[in-house]
Amino acid sequence: MRQYNMILSDEEKEILDGKRGEVMRKVLESVVLYGEAFEAKRLLPIDGPVHLVTSFALTGIETVHKIMDELISAGLKTKEHFTVDPRPIDFENVECSETQKMIFNAMYKNQEKYERQLKKIGLKDDDAFTCTCYMPEVGNVPKRGQVLSWAESSAVVFANSVIGARTNRMSALIELFCGILGKVPEFGLVTDEGRRATWLIEVKTSTLPNAQVLGSAIGMKVMEDVPYIVGLDRFLGKGINEVTLDYLKDMGAASASNGAVGLYHVENITPEAIEFGRSLLVEDYRTYIIDDDEIKRVIDLYPILWNDFNAKPVMCFIGCPQLSLRQIYDWVERISSRLLKAGQNKVSINTVLCAAPDVISKFKSDSETYKKMRDMGLHLTYICPLMYMSNPECARQPIITNSNKLRTYSTARFFVDEDILDIIVRGHI
Repeated sequence: MRQYNMILSDEEKEILDGKRGEVMRKVLESVVLYGEAFEAKRLLPIDGPVHLVTSFALTGIETVHKIMDELISAGLKTKEHFTVDPRPIDFENVECSETQKMIFNAMYKNQEKYERQLKKIGLKDDDAFTCTCYMPEVGNVPKRGQVLSWAESSAVVFANSVIGARTNRMSALIELFCGILGKVPEFGLVTDEGRRATWLIEVKTSTLPNAQVLGSAIGMKVMEDVPYIVGLDRFLGKGINEVTLDYLKDMGAASASNGAVGLYHVENITPEAIEFGRSLLVEDYRTYIIDDDEIKRVIDLYPILWNDFNAKPVMCFIGCPQLSLRQIYDWVERISSRLLKAGQNKVSINTVLCAAPDVISKFKSDSETYKKMRDMGLHLTYICPLMYMSNPECARQPIITNSNKLRTYSTARFFVDEDILDIIVRGHI
């Protein structure tokens, strides 16, 4: 056995000696080398649920499929059933031209094969495709203090911050290998010291700031550091309720995509901030003040990547990260009220709401509200809009969104919720 810097148990040494097969040896060696790159001294047991980021069989990543075949041939599975990020295609609910469909079918030609591989390696069920696996309808919910191995940025920051579980933002496949081993390298956000805050964020806005923009501002300022946020409890109150959960979900996703935040603390709201307060701050922390002018400055800095700035939007995506059940109801009600005020029955722009399959099923069980949503011209899908925008034919279209994550990773143009409502009803910007 080659020499490693990490402290290894007798069992781990046996695996690296090949006593549990060559594939298992490669799995553990990959995790050990990954951990050593971050100066991890040992491996910790995983005691929470597994979630994978690679949910799509995009042409060009055939190596992933070969690795999956190796794992399956060796009889390896994750110790716990896992969920995985959203599927890439839903022609039934997301309108596509024939050219766009042709490109999607070429891009994801191995999707069915890959999903069969996922099932063999430990996929929870056929509907276990979502970036919000922690929704109660989905049921892959960690508990406070549990050690995880997740890679999806929006899920990582939610699990760490809102739930108080512990996971680094792992790399794709490494999180799968850790799920098979039941162990994760000990460094960063799984340690007490790594969870301390190096930034104090003072929210001094006159009203509750848009969650996506606040998260964007924080992410761009602190990057991968841990922020301690004060001032939000003036608007959200203390502790956590359904509204606060959704706000923190969207704020965190923006901070993770516009920066690389994997954990934040919110004074009087998130569990560790409630328990430890400002003692979570390191001695030499830095301060960032966010007021109304700063929120406006951040929005004004967003680039517009459309070829024609004055184009009429052809589609609107709402839900990246995917919507909670409460958020779907909220959007249906707000759009209905805005249509009524405008004297209209339907939206003027193709509007797509994205949510987990289990959340969609729950919403559809309310047949009256679901019919109301459809009658207004709204569509409900389980896809990831980022994957939709990865199609070059789709990326050329003028698409709007209220998601800072989608804005960051695509050509979609960002608007705050109130402006989104005006545009989808009016039909133009």
